[in-house]
Amino acid sequence: MKITAVKTFILHVPVTRNGVSDSTHSLTHWGAPGVIIETDAGITGYGYSGTHAHLPSDRLITQCIETCFADLVIGRNPLEVTALWREMERFPPVQWVGRGGITHLALGAIDVALWDIKSKTSNMPLWQEMGGKARRIRAYNTDGGWLNWPMETLVDDCRRLVQEDGYTGVKIKVGSPNLSTDIKRLEAVRKAIGPDVTLAVDANGLMDLPTAMRFGKYLADTDVMWFEEPLWYDDVISHKRLAESITTPIALGEQLYLPHNFASFIEAGALHYAQPDVARLGGVTPWIQVADMALNYGLPVVSHVGDMMQTHIHTAIGHPSNTMLEYIPWLRECFTDPATVEDGYFLVPQQPGAGTTLRDDALDRFGVA
Repeated sequence: MKITAVKTFILHVPVTRNGVSDSTHSLTHWGAPGVIIETDAGITGYGYSGTHAHLPSDRLITQCIETCFADLVIGRNPLEVTALWREMERFPPVQWVGRGGITHLALGAIDVALWDIKSKTSNMPLWQEMGGKARRIRAYNTDGGWLNWPMETLVDDCRRLVQEDGYTGVKIKVGSPNLSTDIKRLEAVRKAIGPDVTLAVDANGLMDLPTAMRFGKYLADTDVMWFEEPLWYDDVISHKRLAESITTPIALGEQLYLPHNFASFIEAGALHYAQPDVARLGGVTPWIQVADMALNYGLPVVSHVGDMMQTHIHTAIGHPSNTMLEYIPWLRECFTDPATVEDGYFLVPQQPGAGTTLRDDALDRFGVA
């Protein structure tokens, strides 16, 4: 089998209530710059990345795919996924300007598409191609906890997700201008959902170390499962100091581009829940490296979704380090086999591939030039 064509696309899909915010970001659409890889066997692979739907930077990702990586894979055997990934990741001209950022987002989309082809060739879903066994993965919902929701909406959404939709876990965003606001919102949500529901918080890298340390007391009082991205993403030392000063576990990883970055946090004792993202890391291939690393240290993996859950539900089932996964619904209408939750658990995907095959109308509805 050989790769015959590499084509790119960009999707911009509206988010919940046409606008969400955390402590650092505000967006009206979620972006999915991606790639369609065709083969001479008639098997097509789909891969995509996750962005804030900023068209100029989305175009940089697709241009990187078209102009930097496409020539490396056209004419090659798509089943040689690991070898192709390493060749692209170590391609000297791109490595010189990359090793993260746009180049890894482009590489991740290609790698996902290659795994999609590999799984379809085996006539298996990706989780089975990875050697996994069908099992239920518990879902926690982030889409009711945005920082721009007023208190009443926040509490009502979280209560609905638990009492009506059956979720046993929710996550809310923190990082308000006043810490007291975050504390009030946290306490109100805990009261609304009850003591038995998993509750996590996410600061999206905003806080400084003293603020995060002060907030830690209230996290313990409300039985928060983890404190996600409390500090600047790459600051290993401050995360280590925070981990030593509070009892709430720390989760991070969505902004880390290399397995070596995870190793630094793990060795420092600054990470308790690993959150690798196939988009940021550069695909399923390095995601497996991080998941193996976490497993060896006895740390659970709860992938950052950023609406990459189409692929992450497969990696969650396919790797023993995973028991839970974030749910964000924005891109569900783009795919033929959308990730679905029932009674608080993800349904096990049954279709061959990585779950990334686009619906026939996806590009017409959400595609941008």
